Amino acid sequence: MGSFEGGGLPPDDVVVTALRAGDETMFAALLDTWSGGMLRVARSYVSTDHSAEEVVQDTWLAVIGGIDAFEGRSSLKTWIYRILVNAAKKRGVRESRTLPWSALEHDGVPVTFDGAAPPRGWKEFSAAWPTPEGEALASEVRGLIGEALARLPPRQRIVITLRDVEGCTSDEVCDILEISAANQRVLLHRARTAVRGWLAGYFEAVKQPE
Repeated sequence: MGSFEGGGLPPDDVVVTALRAGDETMFAALLDTWSGGMLRVARSYVSTDHSAEEVVQDTWLAVIGGIDAFEGRSSLKTWIYRILVNAAKKRGVRESRTLPWSALEHDGVPVTFDGAAPPRGWKEFSAAWPTPEGEALASEVRGLIGEALARLPPRQRIVITLRDVEGCTSDEVCDILEISAANQRVLLHRARTAVRGWLAGYFEAVKQPE
């Protein structure tokens, strides 16, 4: 099928038809586009990077095995992420514990957001965002955001991860997690408020003169 213009994916019906036909190029495009975000979402439920990788692998196997049953009642992305969340929940239960403070760490190093800007829900911090000597501090802030997300209760953590890190809409989050719009709003508000509060001290320190 060749590459896709601009790196974007075609409409769902085109993607589904290709997957049902065993189109390896289309499957590779899906992997490239969604696997990174799926890993971050899975990591919100399980205790290690390795577990998250296995959840994502299991999800893709389930997608390939179940694509013929996809009825289009939701977007393809929502359907795949719902499979992912269910698999991650089951894996988390088997691990029999909630995520610790260091849940978003690997070998003691906090996971960052792949060099990206701070999540979209915290734009009001932009005025205090470190500049010129900036890159090291910006990296530190991303690490602090990761630690802050890890401190949240699981339901708040997954909602803010889907909304502010992965860029899902509120409707998509409600469909993926099978929660009401009101519940989604409350969880997101509480999560953002908590993270902003935890980061406020850092930004105040950054603004203090030497």
